[in-house]
Amino acid sequence: MAENRRQDHVDHIVRQWNRERPDLDVSPMTVIARMSRLSRFFERSIEEVLARHGLNESQFGVLAALRRAGPPFCLSPTQLYNSLLISSGAMTNRLERLTAMGLVERIPDPKDRRSVLVALTPAGRKVVDEALTAHVENEHRLLASLTQEERRTLARLLRKLLLGFEDERQLAAPIDSVPLPG
Repeated sequence: MAENRRQDHVDHIVRQWNRERPDLDVSPMTVIARMSRLSRFFERSIEEVLARHGLNESQFGVLAALRRAGPPFCLSPTQLYNSLLISSGAMTNRLERLTAMGLVERIPDPKDRRSVLVALTPAGRKVVDEALTAHVENEHRLLASLTQEERRTLARLLRKLLLGFEDERQLAAPIDSVPLPG
């Protein structure tokens, strides 16, 4: 129970706003500011873990999408950029870098010789599997202060919030953002 009485940085900010602007309901800050701060902590930690495997989040996102696809671990560039919610130009840049690193290769599409598929190389599969193991271990560490039940509750609430935003953006064009790790 002691952790529930401890004050974090957001509590301090909200207390100041309540004092200075009692006319405003700043309660959304208690959620959004914490999510924002946690996001920065998580991103920094994830970047450090992936860097130990020679990757950044964008590169890991591409490799992870290919690995999740299952054997033969290949997708079209269009499938990749749609799954990662990025533009085709951003995908081209990522693929060029990963190809230069020897982690992916472009192969002819056996169903349409005019098209290519992007496939994990054996080295790419090894790197993504090792990075994924470290990434998941890191995620467990990041959430260690929560019980399994608290994690499930938080995941359910975050899904509800995220679905509302995804529904609003359903017809929007892909965005150039950091892909979801894993």
